[in-house]
Amino acid sequence: MADAGKNDLGALWDIVKRLADGKFHSGEELGGLLGVSRAAVWKHLQKLENFGVVLSSVKGRGYCIHGGLDLLDQDFIKINLQSPLTLDIHIFPQIDSTNSFLMRQDNPAMKVCFAEFQSAGRGRRGRSWISPMAQNIYCSIGWGFEGGVAVVDGLSLAIGLAIVRTLKKFGLSGLALKWPNDVLYQNKKLAGILIEMTGDPAGYCQLVIGVGLNVSMQQQHAESIDQPWVALSSILAGKNIPMISRNQLAASLLDELMNVLQGYQKTGFSAYQMEWMSVAAYTGQRVELRNGQSLSEGTFLGVTQSGALQLATETGMQVYHGGELSLRVAQ
Repeated sequence: MADAGKNDLGALWDIVKRLADGKFHSGEELGGLLGVSRAAVWKHLQKLENFGVVLSSVKGRGYCIHGGLDLLDQDFIKINLQSPLTLDIHIFPQIDSTNSFLMRQDNPAMKVCFAEFQSAGRGRRGRSWISPMAQNIYCSIGWGFEGGVAVVDGLSLAIGLAIVRTLKKFGLSGLALKWPNDVLYQNKKLAGILIEMTGDPAGYCQLVIGVGLNVSMQQQHAESIDQPWVALSSILAGKNIPMISRNQLAASLLDELMNVLQGYQKTGFSAYQMEWMSVAAYTGQRVELRNGQSLSEGTFLGVTQSGALQLATETGMQVYHGGELSLRVAQ
């Protein structure tokens, strides 16, 4: 996909909203929205490809997005939240990164950022997060913790449980959590987590928790992804479960995130250890753990009460904490 960071949606956002219904709209109608002639419409619409929007055109009928787009609706999300806490929710058509937006705030706590498209979405270890328009969930939430880095050591694992709980509400089973921050289905990545911190590493710190969930992403938008991945839409189709709207997912995800964050603040990871182990990927399997150029191998036994990984190696039990570590099945 082209670098949409070099472009800006501008008036094209009005076009996206108009075409989101999946119906055909005439060049004259769309030209009126753009303020250009009917003949110039196609040149402008081609820019939408940079945002992952695939258009069809039929002579005499106009332009459409087959299947339409399930755009996020702030009112729907707020109305369907069960949490009694008040969240400051922002939804952007286009942004560099939802995490980056909250990290720029003086106080990100209790703020939530969603985006339809990210031009510079980020994952762990400096990876890009592919973010085509209105196809996935790109969400970040801010939270404040006392106790510094040590308190939040296993938070990414607990956030993974929040995602699993959300999807189980809609009838999904067979999900697994890969230490420390991935949600898998049949060994393919469905969702990822990125946690960033500001403030006092030993005292009160503010966290930004980012969640990326593949909802209906198509293969042509993910050619640069270097690991097996899966979209929620294909899982649901395989199980004959009706498609879940992105707004339903967003509201349910926020509720589960709030539940976990409030609980974690009181108990730390220990209260989530057994539940996490019940859906852990690779338990009892031979795995390799990479940290830069360093490589360790052993049998994955589980996690400690703080969320650290336990590995049985030739030299005995080894315990590893989060950071830039990468876990995979040994070749």
